Amino acid sequence: MWLLYAALSAVFAALTSILAKVGIENVNSNLATAIRTAVVLIMAWGMVFLTHAQSGLPEISKKSWIFLILSGIATGVSWLCYYRALQLGEASKVVPIDKLSVVITLILAFIFLHEEFTAKSLIGCILIGAGTLIMVI
Repeated sequence: MWLLYAALSAVFAALTSILAKVGIENVNSNLATAIRTAVVLIMAWGMVFLTHAQSGLPEISKKSWIFLILSGIATGVSWLCYYRALQLGEASKVVPIDKLSVVITLILAFIFLHEEFTAKSLIGCILIGAGTLIMVI
């Protein structure tokens, strides 16, 4: 089931880039990010209440709160940078560079989460990096 959700995530992420590029025309990138964030906030809390997940709030540990907040800050900074890049550049060049996050995530997962870094991972990182370079040049 995770594969289906991952594939749907990729499809909706692609739609996000195209819809954002069209929608950001003549709109301040920070304002556009705030609008997008408000919509995501409403949708996320809607799902929480729809699935009755709000009962889990008191069970969240202090450590989880800290890391979820830090993750939210990183997401916000990422979105602000992404929208500004989309406003200034071509989607076909901005998106591949943004997707280098895959390579960076693999490296950070190896360093900080002590996840396995295999020859397959290394080859994949090299191919993603090379593919990004080819697409952007």
